[in-house]
Amino acid sequence: MRFGEYLQSSMIREYRPFYIAYDQLKKALKTEFAFAPTPETPKPARKEWTEDDEKNFVALLESELEKVFLFQKQKSEEIVERIKLSKDEVDDVVSRLEDAVQTRRGSVRPSRPPPSDEEFLELEQILSDIIADVHDLAKFTQLNYTGFQKIIKKHDKETQWYLKPVFAARLNAKPFFKDNYDAFVIKLSKLYDLVRTKGNPVKGDAAAGGGQQNFVRQTTKYWVHRDNITELKLVILKHLPVLVFNASKEFEEKDTAISSIYYDNPETWELYQGRLKKTEGAEAIRLRWYGGMESDQIFVERKTHREDWTGEKSVKARFSLKEKNVNAYLDGRMTVEQIFEKARREGKKSEAEINDLEQLAREIQYRVITRRLVPVTRTFYHRTAFQLPGDARVRISLDTELTMIREDNLDGRRRAGNNWRRMDIGVDFPFSQLPPEDIDRFPYAVLEVKLQTQAGQEPPQWIRDLTSSHLVEGVPKFSKFIHGTATLFPTRIDLLPFWMPQMDVDIRKPVSRRYGIHRPLPSTSLSANDEDSDEDETPSIGQTLTDDSIGLFSDANGNALDIEERIAALPTPGDADYPLYDSDDESVGTDELEEARRVGGAYYANQLVKYYARRTGHAIGRGLLALIPRPRPTSLPPPEQRGIAVMGAQRTLQRFQAPPGKRIFVPVRVEPKVYFAAERTFLSWLEFSIILGGIAAALLNFGTDSATLASSWAFTVLAATALVYSLFLYIWRVDKIRKRRDVKRVYYEKWGPSVVGLGLVAVILVNFGLRIKAGGFMAPEGRSGRHGGEL
Repeated sequence: MRFGEYLQSSMIREYRPFYIAYDQLKKALKTEFAFAPTPETPKPARKEWTEDDEKNFVALLESELEKVFLFQKQKSEEIVERIKLSKDEVDDVVSRLEDAVQTRRGSVRPSRPPPSDEEFLELEQILSDIIADVHDLAKFTQLNYTGFQKIIKKHDKETQWYLKPVFAARLNAKPFFKDNYDAFVIKLSKLYDLVRTKGNPVKGDAAAGGGQQNFVRQTTKYWVHRDNITELKLVILKHLPVLVFNASKEFEEKDTAISSIYYDNPETWELYQGRLKKTEGAEAIRLRWYGGMESDQIFVERKTHREDWTGEKSVKARFSLKEKNVNAYLDGRMTVEQIFEKARREGKKSEAEINDLEQLAREIQYRVITRRLVPVTRTFYHRTAFQLPGDARVRISLDTELTMIREDNLDGRRRAGNNWRRMDIGVDFPFSQLPPEDIDRFPYAVLEVKLQTQAGQEPPQWIRDLTSSHLVEGVPKFSKFIHGTATLFPTRIDLLPFWMPQMDVDIRKPVSRRYGIHRPLPSTSLSANDEDSDEDETPSIGQTLTDDSIGLFSDANGNALDIEERIAALPTPGDADYPLYDSDDESVGTDELEEARRVGGAYYANQLVKYYARRTGHAIGRGLLALIPRPRPTSLPPPEQRGIAVMGAQRTLQRFQAPPGKRIFVPVRVEPKVYFAAERTFLSWLEFSIILGGIAAALLNFGTDSATLASSWAFTVLAATALVYSLFLYIWRVDKIRKRRDVKRVYYEKWGPSVVGLGLVAVILVNFGLRIKAGGFMAPEGRSGRHGGEL
């Protein structure tokens, strides 16, 4: 779908007058014809783009920017005021609830009536309406920003007057697109959690992980397109509150910043290789800090991968260190005992805990020094975490503005120097001061869902709905360290992660109508005696308004539908999903036909014939293709309605090729039983070869004629061939398994058994033929009798 059509179909009804006039700006880019069209020249050339045309276009663009900027600013201020009013109302209801609790305990006399369930329900509806407004404003901002970028690109392409650098300064002067909605999300999360729990939110230490035992931890990772980030946050906060470590401090953007420095040996890349291949005991060593560069507390972490067959779980262990001591610790000039001397003296931790931390620090220090590990990659992102305080059974984190930066001193550049990190950057995203070869800005956000559920227990339904929706794209085992290192060191890294080909694919999916942020329906609690009760009746369509059907009575933008639109919105067989816009070319197909229609005459008739001829040719081609006998794919069942719907019955199969000199590594699960299976397969081949060899030896020892001798040699050659083939196949398989290569023949071999089987049939047939030719089935001379004659 072209962007102009997508913009028209995605406009929010109440915001329609304030969107960018994209079609009007497109028309302004077209100058008049040099002369009137004639039948001989139905499509004359247009006049050249002049300075007056440029002034008129820039004036129109400025007015559109001013309109969008003022409206976005007004709506943002309005949302701030509504959140303040809602906070006052929620505080009042919660205080009345606390008074009621104290009254029941007999400590105070009742002064105000306790809040009712209807009041909490009304507050929840008000907050849901604000959440929908935040969602609509974020979509409004994103669409308009995309519109401005596309129209500027179109202007520069068609007029050859380059407006992009100049207009970028105008956009920065009126930055409607830079409004950060994280502050809204955090405030709404706290209020919604209070209302949802009716004034009894879960309390606990935000830094605690809970004390659950015998739990299975499951971690899955997803990519999130930038267009869906705000909506995803708003969806999650309705189920989990935003985890805030310091609730008394006013929110600042740098509070959510997380930076990590990953270490490796740039000669062997052993840590990168180990983490990519997921070998047993593979480690990742990093230094992490939270907030800005002024943070004095640095966490030294080690992540160790454990295979499932070992019975152990992957472990992440860390200890804290003062920033001024990091270089001395990594160089070995500061001993581990000196690091924990203060902790042992204060006595805040037990002796066993301090001993464990000392052992960890000693092992990391030893590895850094002996393996010559140096800083290679920095990752930076803003993290929004959703979790009940003190309860780690469900934890969701969303990392936005993910950026990977080089930290090495290779290529003759001293980036970090002798320091443990480079100091020419901080948390000033997007790090415009860095050269392109030093930075990789990841195009998506990363969603990480961590579940601690009992064995056999299903995750919550809302988690399953979220992970199957159009908002996320599953990427198992995604690693920021692996991706950043592979991207930033293209000449030094030859083994690439398996998700690299997916970077060139648009991960956006058609919108699922039943999932996402929807504006709550107006209250229908009016009595029959109210004067306005007959103004807006409930549609009698044989359904009740359940939670699952709410999405049917609002469009994709959360706008309430009237009765005709509600009936039309009901699901029907073959109902198509919303398409995506993905084209930068706005002047193809129907646009040319429409322009030809305005010209009229023979030119329009010619273009119309060509248009229908192309359509007819495509239809005939599809029909002939359908008549060709060939294997047909199995029809897939219809998709679940609560998840993301599949786009029709057609499937696309793409085979990605790695760049020259590179190889895509596909993760392969290798357990000890895989080696045993390969050995058992080799023993089966060996047994088969021994049987054939025994037959050959028997024929050779007890046969006297030429037919028996030829058959014995044939069996001998077949047995030796099978034995040698199975030996080399076993060695090859073990080597590929050890290297974790995803090779089809490791687990499936179609040629070997087929050739050996056909060879065995051929040998038996040859033996049978030679025996007949030699007369081996005739009766011996001199034997008589009925039985002899029958033989």
